[in-house]
Amino acid sequence: MEKVEKKCIVCERNEDQIPLVKFDYKQTYFWICPQHIPVIIHNPEQLEGKVSGAENFEAG
Repeated sequence: MEKVEKKCIVCERNEDQIPLVKFDYKQTYFWICPQHIPVIIHNPEQLEGKVSGAENFEAG
């Protein structure tokens, strides 16, 4: 499993600046802050270029 730097994939703040939540996708894990969890649900297009395959995510 590839390790990704521990910072929010949207705002790039790290664990010293804000709490982070880990999520797994395609045998890789990513970090996202609670403020940006809605991006995964409602605006996944914002993850294109940051998460491989995000262009195939569907908004909830």
